[in-house]
Amino acid sequence: MLYRKVSQFIKKADLGRPGSCHLLRHTCATHMLDCGADIRFIQQLLGHEKLETTSIYTQVSIEQLKDVHAKTHPAESRDKPSEVC
Repeated sequence: MLYRKVSQFIKKADLGRPGSCHLLRHTCATHMLDCGADIRFIQQLLGHEKLETTSIYTQVSIEQLKDVHAKTHPAESRDKPSEVC
């Protein structure tokens, strides 16, 4: 019943693509990760036994990749004093 209701609401919202409870779950996990939530907390929230299962629901955004690269790649820190993470 919930699946049908959510699908109807998403269709009514005219988002340009179909949706479901699963899509909302996936989107929530991805946004939480993008905003800095630890994947282990997301794992608990989603009720997954294995972290590998949770990683299916999360996608790293290109902005996150750029940020991590800028903060941690050795080539990015050539002009900065050497620091240990």
